[in-house]
Amino acid sequence: MSDQDVPKEEVEEQLAPYVIEGARSSRSKCKTCRKKIDMGALRIGILIEGPYGTGYMWHHLKCAARRQFDRVEEAYELEAWKEAKTAPDGVPAIEELRGLAEKADEQRKNKKELPHAEPAPSGRSKCKHCNELIAQDAMRVVLGRDVEFGRQVRTSPINVHPRCVAAELLTPDCGTESAGFAAALRANSSGVSPERIEEALTEIGTLPE
Repeated sequence: MSDQDVPKEEVEEQLAPYVIEGARSSRSKCKTCRKKIDMGALRIGILIEGPYGTGYMWHHLKCAARRQFDRVEEAYELEAWKEAKTAPDGVPAIEELRGLAEKADEQRKNKKELPHAEPAPSGRSKCKHCNELIAQDAMRVVLGRDVEFGRQVRTSPINVHPRCVAAELLTPDCGTESAGFAAALRANSSGVSPERIEEALTEIGTLPE
Protein backbone atom coordinates (compact mmCIF):
# COMPACT_ATOMS: atom_id res chain seq x y z
CA MET A 1 0.00 0.00 0.00
CA SER A 2 1.43 3.40 -0.96
CA ASP A 3 1.30 6.57 1.15
CA GLN A 4 -1.50 7.80 -1.10
CA ASP A 5 -3.64 4.75 -0.22
CA VAL A 6 -3.41 5.19 3.55
CA PRO A 7 -6.48 6.88 5.09
CA LYS A 8 -5.86 10.50 6.01
CA GLU A 9 -6.38 9.93 9.73
CA GLU A 10 -3.88 7.06 9.77
CA VAL A 11 -1.31 9.02 7.74
CA GLU A 12 -1.47 11.89 10.21
CA GLU A 13 -0.77 9.47 13.06
CA GLN A 14 2.06 7.65 11.30
CA LEU A 15 4.04 10.28 9.41
CA ALA A 16 6.78 12.18 11.20
CA PRO A 17 7.30 15.88 10.37
CA TYR A 18 10.53 14.99 8.54
CA VAL A 19 12.23 11.95 7.11
CA ILE A 20 15.77 11.69 5.75
CA GLU A 21 16.36 8.65 3.59
CA GLY A 22 17.89 7.24 0.46
CA ALA A 23 15.32 7.61 -2.32
CA ARG A 24 13.52 4.30 -2.80
CA SER A 25 13.04 4.88 -6.53
CA SER A 26 13.88 7.45 -9.20
CA ARG A 27 10.31 8.71 -9.55
CA SER A 28 10.37 11.66 -7.15
CA LYS A 29 11.50 15.17 -8.07
CA CYS A 30 13.25 17.69 -5.88
CA LYS A 31 10.89 20.57 -5.12
CA THR A 32 13.87 22.92 -4.89
CA CYS A 33 15.90 22.25 -8.05
CA ARG A 34 13.06 20.48 -9.96
CA LYS A 35 15.41 17.68 -11.01
CA LYS A 36 14.90 13.96 -10.56
CA ILE A 37 16.07 12.44 -7.29
CA ASP A 38 18.03 9.34 -8.27
CA MET A 39 17.38 6.09 -6.49
CA GLY A 40 19.55 5.91 -3.37
CA ALA A 41 20.29 9.65 -3.32
CA LEU A 42 19.78 11.34 0.03
CA ARG A 43 16.51 13.20 0.23
CA ILE A 44 14.50 14.92 2.92
CA GLY A 45 10.74 14.72 3.13
CA ILE A 46 8.97 17.70 4.68
CA LEU A 47 5.44 16.91 5.82
CA ILE A 48 2.75 19.22 4.46
CA GLU A 49 -1.02 19.43 4.50
CA GLY A 50 -2.07 19.73 0.86
CA PRO A 51 -5.39 19.86 -1.00
CA TYR A 52 -5.33 16.07 -1.40
CA GLY A 53 -4.28 15.25 2.16
CA THR A 54 -1.09 14.95 4.15
CA GLY A 55 2.18 13.89 2.54
CA TYR A 56 5.84 14.61 2.02
CA MET A 57 7.40 17.20 -0.26
CA TRP A 58 10.74 15.75 -1.32
CA HIS A 59 14.01 17.64 -1.76
CA HIS A 60 17.61 16.64 -2.30
CA LEU A 61 19.06 17.00 1.19
CA LYS A 62 21.70 19.48 0.05
CA CYS A 63 19.20 21.48 -2.02
CA ALA A 64 17.00 21.84 1.05
CA ALA A 65 20.00 22.93 3.12
CA ARG A 66 20.76 25.73 0.64
CA ARG A 67 17.19 27.07 0.60
CA GLN A 68 15.60 26.23 3.96
CA PHE A 69 18.34 25.30 6.39
CA ASP A 70 16.12 25.89 9.42
CA ARG A 71 13.92 22.96 8.37
CA VAL A 72 16.96 20.74 7.80
CA GLU A 73 18.39 21.71 11.17
CA GLU A 74 15.11 20.81 12.85
CA ALA A 75 15.08 17.47 11.03
CA TYR A 76 18.57 16.75 12.35
CA GLU A 77 17.50 17.62 15.88
CA LEU A 78 14.70 15.06 15.50
CA GLU A 79 17.15 12.53 13.98
CA ALA A 80 14.84 12.19 11.00
CA TRP A 81 16.99 9.45 9.43
CA LYS A 82 15.52 7.13 12.07
CA GLU A 83 12.15 7.52 10.32
CA ALA A 84 13.52 5.90 7.14
CA LYS A 85 12.44 2.35 6.34
CA THR A 86 16.10 1.58 5.65
CA ALA A 87 18.82 3.51 7.46
CA PRO A 88 20.49 5.81 4.90
CA ASP A 89 24.23 5.79 4.29
CA GLY A 90 26.46 8.84 4.18
CA VAL A 91 24.27 11.34 6.02
CA PRO A 92 26.51 14.45 6.16
CA ALA A 93 27.28 16.31 9.36
CA ILE A 94 25.04 19.29 10.04
CA GLU A 95 28.08 21.59 9.89
CA GLU A 96 28.69 20.58 6.28
CA LEU A 97 25.11 21.53 5.41
CA ARG A 98 25.40 24.75 7.40
CA GLY A 99 28.37 25.67 5.22
CA LEU A 100 26.28 25.11 2.08
CA ALA A 101 23.53 27.30 3.50
CA GLU A 102 25.93 30.13 4.35
CA LYS A 103 27.52 29.99 0.91
CA ALA A 104 24.10 30.08 -0.76
CA ASP A 105 23.08 33.07 1.38
CA GLU A 106 26.23 34.92 0.35
CA GLN A 107 25.58 34.19 -3.32
CA ARG A 108 22.03 35.51 -3.02
CA LYS A 109 23.28 38.70 -1.38
CA ASN A 110 25.79 39.26 -4.20
CA LYS A 111 23.35 38.41 -6.98
CA LYS A 112 22.70 41.36 -9.25
CA GLU A 113 19.19 42.41 -10.16
CA LEU A 114 18.00 42.21 -13.75
CA PRO A 115 18.66 43.85 -16.11
CA HIS A 116 22.35 44.68 -15.74
CA ALA A 117 25.40 45.09 -17.96
CA GLU A 118 28.85 43.63 -17.46
CA PRO A 119 32.03 42.84 -19.40
CA ALA A 120 32.07 39.24 -20.60
CA PRO A 121 34.65 37.38 -18.45
CA SER A 122 35.60 35.08 -21.34
CA GLY A 123 34.87 34.59 -25.00
CA ARG A 124 32.92 31.38 -24.46
CA SER A 125 29.40 32.65 -23.75
CA LYS A 126 26.87 33.05 -26.53
CA CYS A 127 24.18 35.63 -27.05
CA LYS A 128 20.87 33.88 -26.37
CA HIS A 129 19.17 35.93 -29.07
CA CYS A 130 21.48 35.64 -32.09
CA ASN A 131 23.48 32.63 -30.85
CA GLU A 132 26.80 34.30 -31.71
CA LEU A 133 29.76 34.38 -29.33
CA ILE A 134 30.23 37.39 -27.07
CA ALA A 135 33.88 38.47 -27.20
CA GLN A 136 35.90 38.57 -24.00
CA ASP A 137 35.61 41.94 -22.22
CA ALA A 138 32.88 43.05 -24.63
CA MET A 139 29.82 44.42 -22.89
CA ARG A 140 26.92 42.04 -22.52
CA VAL A 141 23.47 42.69 -21.11
CA VAL A 142 21.81 40.23 -18.75
CA LEU A 143 18.04 40.05 -19.25
CA GLY A 144 15.37 37.77 -17.83
CA ARG A 145 13.69 34.95 -19.73
CA ASP A 146 10.53 33.33 -18.36
CA VAL A 147 10.76 29.55 -18.11
CA GLU A 148 7.89 27.27 -17.10
CA PHE A 149 8.45 24.60 -14.44
CA GLY A 150 5.22 22.66 -14.16
CA ARG A 151 2.67 25.23 -13.05
CA GLN A 152 5.28 27.77 -12.02
CA VAL A 153 7.12 30.36 -14.10
CA ARG A 154 10.64 31.38 -13.16
CA THR A 155 12.73 34.15 -14.65
CA SER A 156 16.20 32.94 -15.59
CA PRO A 157 19.10 35.23 -16.57
CA ILE A 158 20.29 35.21 -20.18
CA ASN A 159 23.22 37.02 -21.82
CA VAL A 160 22.67 39.04 -24.97
CA HIS A 161 24.66 41.48 -27.08
CA PRO A 162 23.62 45.10 -26.47
CA ARG A 163 22.60 45.28 -30.13
CA CYS A 164 20.20 42.35 -29.59
CA VAL A 165 18.42 43.79 -26.55
CA ALA A 166 15.62 45.58 -28.43
CA ALA A 167 14.72 42.47 -30.42
CA GLU A 168 14.92 40.20 -27.36
CA LEU A 169 12.54 42.45 -25.41
CA LEU A 170 9.90 41.75 -28.07
CA THR A 171 10.04 37.97 -27.67
CA PRO A 172 7.02 36.39 -25.90
CA ASP A 173 9.06 34.79 -23.12
CA CYS A 174 11.19 37.82 -22.25
CA GLY A 175 10.86 38.56 -18.54
CA THR A 176 12.35 42.07 -18.70
CA GLU A 177 10.27 45.17 -19.37
CA SER A 178 11.37 47.97 -21.69
CA ALA A 179 9.77 50.61 -19.45
CA GLY A 180 12.44 52.13 -17.21
CA PHE A 181 15.10 49.91 -18.78
CA ALA A 182 17.93 52.45 -18.94
CA ALA A 183 17.46 53.56 -15.33
CA ALA A 184 17.34 49.94 -14.13
CA LEU A 185 20.47 49.05 -16.10
CA ARG A 186 22.41 51.94 -14.56
CA ALA A 187 21.20 51.10 -11.04
CA ASN A 188 21.88 47.35 -11.26
CA SER A 189 25.28 47.36 -13.00
CA SER A 190 27.42 47.76 -9.89
CA GLY A 191 31.17 47.52 -10.42
CA VAL A 192 30.97 48.70 -14.04
CA SER A 193 32.20 52.17 -14.97
CA PRO A 194 29.52 54.70 -16.00
CA GLU A 195 31.33 55.13 -19.32
CA ARG A 196 30.95 51.46 -20.21
CA ILE A 197 27.32 51.42 -19.16
CA GLU A 198 26.59 54.41 -21.39
CA GLU A 199 28.51 52.67 -24.17
CA ALA A 200 26.18 49.69 -23.83
CA LEU A 201 23.08 51.89 -23.76
CA THR A 202 24.21 53.67 -26.92
CA GLU A 203 24.58 50.32 -28.68
CA ILE A 204 21.19 49.18 -27.36
CA GLY A 205 19.54 52.19 -28.96
CA THR A 206 15.82 52.95 -28.91
CA LEU A 207 13.69 50.33 -27.20
CA PRO A 208 10.14 49.25 -28.07
CA GLU A 209 7.39 50.85 -26.03
